[in-house]
Amino acid sequence: MRNTPDVVITGVGVISPIGIGTDAFWHALLEGESGIRPIDLFDADGLTVRFGGQVPSFDPKLYVRPRKSLKVMSRDIQFGFAAADLAIADAGISSDKLDPERFGVVFGNEMIYADLDDLETTYRRAKTSAGTFSYKHWAEAIHEELQPLWLLKHLPNMTASHIAIAQDARGPNNTIVLGDVSSLLAVSEAASVIQRGWADIMLAGGTGSRLHPTALVARGNAVLSKRNHDFGAACRPFDLHRDGLVNGEGAAVLVLESREHAEKRGGHIRSRILATAACCEPRKQENLPTGRGVEMALRNVLRQSGLNSETLGHINAHGLSTGPMDRAEAQAIAAVVGNTPVTAPKGNFGHAGAGSGLLELAASVLAVESGSIPQTRNYKTPDPACPVQVIHDKPMTGRPRTAISLNFSTMGQASVVAIAAD
Repeated sequence: MRNTPDVVITGVGVISPIGIGTDAFWHALLEGESGIRPIDLFDADGLTVRFGGQVPSFDPKLYVRPRKSLKVMSRDIQFGFAAADLAIADAGISSDKLDPERFGVVFGNEMIYADLDDLETTYRRAKTSAGTFSYKHWAEAIHEELQPLWLLKHLPNMTASHIAIAQDARGPNNTIVLGDVSSLLAVSEAASVIQRGWADIMLAGGTGSRLHPTALVARGNAVLSKRNHDFGAACRPFDLHRDGLVNGEGAAVLVLESREHAEKRGGHIRSRILATAACCEPRKQENLPTGRGVEMALRNVLRQSGLNSETLGHINAHGLSTGPMDRAEAQAIAAVVGNTPVTAPKGNFGHAGAGSGLLELAASVLAVESGSIPQTRNYKTPDPACPVQVIHDKPMTGRPRTAISLNFSTMGQASVVAIAAD
């Protein structure tokens, strides 16, 4: 019988509102810095909420190759591509020295909205003199105005495709599109591919931008914090005075390898995957989540990993900063692991959709490696309905160097990944 290989993490690549690259990202987390700022990607004056976790000074030309690929890459895809390059560099490997058929990519993505600039002239042509919208004229304009490859900018699977082409990764390739839990599910799938013996090395990533103007209008602002004049304090996971989530953007990629492959090439092992789990709490749209899916996923991953409330160093929580979601998550965590310390990095950079899970897991990878757990920004007043021990004010040290990263969607899905220092 084939032994199941250990899966280790040897590289981390980060594009985030608080820094590009692991060093900048990690320093900002330990210092409690905020990446929430006024949106200037477009004219946001007409929006009720005009701030978010925007990645500043990102130049895709520094990463994307061939350069002409930028024409068919949305901002989300550019982030993922750049994070993959940074992760490969961090792992100290060259893709041209890998067996391409044993090298794969799995990415967590979400819906990528169309750019308004691309559709403006098409829309104007479909507007009649009476001010109504003509679907006939729209169909004609679409054929004449949009370039044939326009759709490639908006297909979620294109992030993994572009990366695989650039890195010559001919092994298993997949994309998971399941909202907030997408990228931790991508890690789970990538680790499983290695354990099944189908690959030696995988790039597991997640990317998202919830700051796209079309996305902001489509989703509305009902669950958003409205602190336009105090945006640095707007995202406050588990705090009694939280008033909504903060949209953000970003991407992160982990290099996963079998231990044998990593040791053979002399790679530096940052941490190892202990176990993964995913569960769902089916519910009707009108009902609030209870956190039952979170509780089941946590119990499953503890059973698989052998961890318990005494040996688990910290929980990296979803920490959305909304009332119902934080309550459901916190109560589920407390029910399973009691007073295990909790950190919630969205307080630093907001909610990047499918990108958040990997950004948060990257923070825990760096935490278990260093022995320091970043604090939760903006946590000031405990909420009795959120009975968890939130790390605040300063980083925590002296804990076991193990962690569970958790994501939780409004539809009840939960995904968790357990890691440990090597």
